[in-house]
Amino acid sequence: MTTTVSKELRREVLEANLRIPRAGLATLTWGNVSGVDREAGVFVIKPSGVSYDALSEEDLVVVSLADGSVVEGRLRPSTDTETHRSLYLAFPSIGGVTHTHSTHAVAFAQARRPIPVLGTTHADTFNGPVPVTAALTPEQCATDYEYNTGQVIVDLLGRDDSLAREVPGALVAHHGPFTWGATATASLEHAIICEAVAEMALHTLALGPVEPPQHLLDRHFTRKHGPGAYYGNPAV
Repeated sequence: MTTTVSKELRREVLEANLRIPRAGLATLTWGNVSGVDREAGVFVIKPSGVSYDALSEEDLVVVSLADGSVVEGRLRPSTDTETHRSLYLAFPSIGGVTHTHSTHAVAFAQARRPIPVLGTTHADTFNGPVPVTAALTPEQCATDYEYNTGQVIVDLLGRDDSLAREVPGALVAHHGPFTWGATATASLEHAIICEAVAEMALHTLALGPVEPPQHLLDRHFTRKHGPGAYYGNPAV
């Protein structure tokens, strides 16, 4: 076993990845979790294309924060590695990142609609809507697509680390949710909550027009993005 990062971090990242299918957030291998060791300047992430059933600590890949090179590991890191790295570099408070293609959150992402704050279940974790990014440009897709995927999230939040702590997730337009937290475990839990509130919101909206509860609306986010960002508008 290599020792660039602690065994505890490896175990945490492994367990968080194994929880993705248990939580019903993944089809095939469509999901990944990473955890960062900022002192060592690296992060640990799931390898690309390895089934959750076969995943072990030895399969995890250690990647340099500085340049995205593989520091340790015999497998290729997740195709989303550069997106994770982009978020780590932009937001110092982030200790873990999770990406999934969970059905209900992806539905909002594909529609380019934020997940609105409709109740306390949402507001307990996301102090504002789960926002949706602008669509990537053809140029962003053609070159450094994965890193640019992170950059549209960074641009959406204005590189505001305090906002990233208040709303620990975003939907990438036409793609899906990325969530984060102080640890890899926290980022995975935010992914689980993001999918749950997306499903609740879709059921609620299916009943007809709904006004968001004013007492739950976060003033900071409203000042930054405008009140329309809470409910039904396209990408903020």
